[in-house]
Amino acid sequence: MGTISSAMSENGLLPSVLHQGEHLPHWYAVYTSPRHEKKVREHLGLRRVESFLPLYRSIHRWKNGCKAQVELPLFPGYVFVNIPRSERVRVLDAPGVLSFVGPKGEPSPLSDVEIDTLRSGLHLQKCEPHHGLAVGQKVRISAGPLLGLEGVLVRNANGLRVVITLNLIQQRVAVELDANAVEAV
Repeated sequence: MGTISSAMSENGLLPSVLHQGEHLPHWYAVYTSPRHEKKVREHLGLRRVESFLPLYRSIHRWKNGCKAQVELPLFPGYVFVNIPRSERVRVLDAPGVLSFVGPKGEPSPLSDVEIDTLRSGLHLQKCEPHHGLAVGQKVRISAGPLLGLEGVLVRNANGLRVVITLNLIQQRVAVELDANAVEAV
């Protein structure tokens, strides 16, 4: 019995138990190159790495006036992977993967419950990224024909409604914009 207790670590576990977590899969988030999330998911699939990329649908308007429905990442710049920690090099070697999310690039495991909830429930709800804009906040239009004009965010429901004040004539105009066409000032 004396040999077992002397081999135990400070937290009372045997060394073999401490490293057992290295071989159990957990969900981790990885940073990707900008706009490479779908390619990263594809490369991970080829490597037989279980991955999850939550997407949402949005109407995209091109400069020529054409509209199309596109699927975009719900969390731009991130893909989730389910791997044993000991296999992180397989993920880091995939083109477009920059690093794991965590302190000093070390993977921090995510809650299985949260990932499972996202995987099973996202398709049942309409969701889109929240850009952190609050009603009453001063914003600047960052895209489109009104580029550069500033105003106040009035509401956010199925897009944004920005009220712009033209100081020269003291008049206000309400404009409906996509969330990605407005930035905080």
